[in-house]
Amino acid sequence: MRLFASDLEGTLVRSVSGWVELHKRFGTWDKGREYAEMFFRGEIDYPEWAQLDASLWRGHTKDEILEWIESVEYMDGVRELFRFLKKNDFRIAILSSGLMCLARKVGEELGADYVFANKLEFDELGRITGRVNALVDFEGKGAILRRLKEELRPELTVALGDGHNDLSMFAEADVSIAINPHDGVEGDHVVESLDEVVEILKGILEGS
Repeated sequence: MRLFASDLEGTLVRSVSGWVELHKRFGTWDKGREYAEMFFRGEIDYPEWAQLDASLWRGHTKDEILEWIESVEYMDGVRELFRFLKKNDFRIAILSSGLMCLARKVGEELGADYVFANKLEFDELGRITGRVNALVDFEGKGAILRRLKEELRPELTVALGDGHNDLSMFAEADVSIAINPHDGVEGDHVVESLDEVVEILKGILEGS
């Protein structure tokens, strides 16, 4: 059995950041940007940042979130990648520091085995309470992948991502693949498309 761990936004789907996109939809981006700057200056930790962001959306509805989710498009080649992974005995994990409502939908549609993301809380009427369960913090993907490896004991672990918060996941993988990476993000391989990811995996499996 093999293990494939992937980032979500900017990697499997075209949305770059659900947090930012929802701020812009809800008209809260000015304050959201201020909170982001506080995080990157080290003034607040990731759970605090997520909580402050979610507090700005209090009263908005799950239907509004679902409307945004339906607008998110897949990257070219994503279904072909997942078919290849399943055919070749990979367990698939999606690790996102974005929102579970999007990650769960993608995981169910593509057939991921594990989905990890941050959960917005809704009340009984489907309104955002302003609270969030920050399960995947900015550095947390590595720890999650390490736990999965300890549980599954895969013969090969591959990680795919594009951002700085994927580097801890890269460090736990046997093979890391950076797709259209942000400045300063490096992997064992750098690609521009998911088709290239499949070709790299074919080469690894043929050589093993």
